[in-house]
Amino acid sequence: MPFVTLSKEIWPGVKYRPTLTHCFFNLLDKKGLLQRIYTQNIDGLEAVAGVNPEKMVECHGNFRSASCISCGMAHEAGDCKESMLENGEAPTCNNCGSLVKPDIVFFGEVMPNRFSDLVHFDVASCDLVIVLGTSLLVAPVASIPDWVKSDVHRLLINREMVGSFGAKETDLFLEGDCDQSVLKLCQMAGWEEELNRLYTATQSK
Repeated sequence: MPFVTLSKEIWPGVKYRPTLTHCFFNLLDKKGLLQRIYTQNIDGLEAVAGVNPEKMVECHGNFRSASCISCGMAHEAGDCKESMLENGEAPTCNNCGSLVKPDIVFFGEVMPNRFSDLVHFDVASCDLVIVLGTSLLVAPVASIPDWVKSDVHRLLINREMVGSFGAKETDLFLEGDCDQSVLKLCQMAGWEEELNRLYTATQSK
């Protein structure tokens, strides 16, 4: 099955480990500065890096839970992982016999309610929005920077200018690689040692 093959490549923490940027999110969380992360990635590396899942909105789902594609019955994510990664086959539902997959959102499927449940509060209450490593083209997440209040500072860390960034005098653009950029920020803030410690811990798990 193509999806089983893909899962072997992208299952969080198996082949790929968190980057400095993922650990930067964790550092912000530990310092009480992180309100929420909105991500369209399904690699789950923010959680692997140690970010509290309550601080995340994974708009396209994650691999930490699994359910039947037909009846919706919940299944153990660990069993799903073992079946796909070790046995090379999709597990079947104990209730209806259909296939079970991790709770990631395929094209055309509805996003989790968590997005609509939290985004209005988050954009109304944040005092800074940071956008990293994105083309900022896929709705509705691409619109979040435009939904914040007019006096909220917006920081773009990216290889190129995207979206409406640059339209406001208070917009900031840090051009270049995300990992190098967050390292520079942490050096300026005196957080470099903490960041490197978090990163080292994620690579040895």
